[in-house]
Amino acid sequence: MSDDQVRIYDGDAGALLEADTEQSQVSLLPSGRREPDPSGNIRILWGQSMLADVVGGRYRAVICGVNEEDNESGIIAQLVERVPSSQWTAAGVTSYAKMFQQSVGVHAAHDKQPYVLKYDLDRLMIFALLRPSGQSFFTLDDLAAGFGTISKMLAGRAERLPVCSVSFLGARSNRLVQSPGNDDEPSFESVLRGMHESGFRGDVYPSPSMWEKGHVGVFASYPFPAGLDRMREGSS
Repeated sequence: MSDDQVRIYDGDAGALLEADTEQSQVSLLPSGRREPDPSGNIRILWGQSMLADVVGGRYRAVICGVNEEDNESGIIAQLVERVPSSQWTAAGVTSYAKMFQQSVGVHAAHDKQPYVLKYDLDRLMIFALLRPSGQSFFTLDDLAAGFGTISKMLAGRAERLPVCSVSFLGARSNRLVQSPGNDDEPSFESVLRGMHESGFRGDVYPSPSMWEKGHVGVFASYPFPAGLDRMREGSS
């Protein structure tokens, strides 16, 4: 069968679903790899609902952010309220984070942050990166340190896999910035690089705002193809 004979949908649905640049979408590109990356990769779940996948039992662990003030608008609140086996509430999640933060302030004020809190929902474990005390945001360095800790918690623990994570971009409760002196949100590539270099090899769900970038080609895994760096070098 030739390429022009390959069909995606039955009947005339293909003609009905021709890309409309006025709608939210992404342009998915092939990576060009024919062999698995020996270092392992991060899968990027374009087009999927993280909440539906986690509640539906596709993962045994999930990574997200948490803070000691208010988590009502964070995905952690939606998870603890919708996973059937959960005994947590959104208020309980915040209360535990606050109690932990206060304890750290008394007994381990000089310990390395950020901390990772574990919320056990029986069939699901939430690894929640605790926003550093006194900060209204996470930084890329916070993210890298947190994922380094989480990767160690996952190592050799088959019962905690598969695992997925939020992208930490576009967050309302736990904003991600470049650094304490730079309030700009980092690129998705920078986030993925920090996760990967910290040892994470799970799945990541892009933020909804990334669906407004339909004119930019995206890949379904990280590290990205080497050709991307060659393109950048040639454009400078």
